[in-house]
Amino acid sequence: MEAVWKIRDTHLPLGKRTYVMGVLNITPDSFSDGGRYLDPEKALEQALRLREAGADILDVGGQSTRPGHVPVSPEEEWSRLAPVLPRLLDEAALPLSVDTYYPDVARRCLEAGARIINDVGGQVDAEMARLVAGAGAGWVLMHSAQLDESADAPAAVRAWLEAAVGRALKLGVEAAQICLDPGIGFGKTLEQNYQLIHRTAEVKLPGYAYLLGASRKRCIGAPAGNPPFDQRDSGTAAAHTVGILGGADIIRAHDGFGAVQAARVADAIAREGL
Repeated sequence: MEAVWKIRDTHLPLGKRTYVMGVLNITPDSFSDGGRYLDPEKALEQALRLREAGADILDVGGQSTRPGHVPVSPEEEWSRLAPVLPRLLDEAALPLSVDTYYPDVARRCLEAGARIINDVGGQVDAEMARLVAGAGAGWVLMHSAQLDESADAPAAVRAWLEAAVGRALKLGVEAAQICLDPGIGFGKTLEQNYQLIHRTAEVKLPGYAYLLGASRKRCIGAPAGNPPFDQRDSGTAAAHTVGILGGADIIRAHDGFGAVQAARVADAIAREGL
């Protein structure tokens, strides 16, 4: 049976090509573009640019998860998302992913029409599982725990992902709804981030969608002299290409045009004829 990622009424075949998830931060303090798209009009303009570039999914976040961020309440997160979601759903016409670990926010977004909950909480929350299972939505489960600096990151993260899948299945979520994310930049040293990208094939679980999100992060800037965040897209494309060659199904990126081009070229090389 062909492996797919089920995002409500849409099934994305896995292993045929790489999908690009475009980042849209509705926040004042995200590390790369905080404050740039708080205004609903500007958010829609960016969403349309990502669609025009060829992005397959739009990932919208109302809370920064950069290192050292101060968490906001569910009410504050929803207040940022609520004015934007209807227009994105109506006019951007891309499958909508919402970056949240709050079940109440996820519920409202799913009711509005979101197809994916991108959960960076690092927990397999029972209430979130109930919401996702009931909606038939996609659920991204990300490893975000602090790793010991001496740990072999691919082995440790794979073990966590296996346990997370087991818990999600017991809570009633279908395997096809689950997407796994190794959590690049969350609780890991630079070297561990590089291990995870380089050894993607060892971390990925067969039959499950796998998302890689290294866009503009510290592990991208460090080898290149730490350029400004908006000058890290070439490095991002390099990292994502390595991940694609290792079997990543989805890449999450700020620069839609560059990410789509990198994915198409990587697919042409790695998946010739598919």
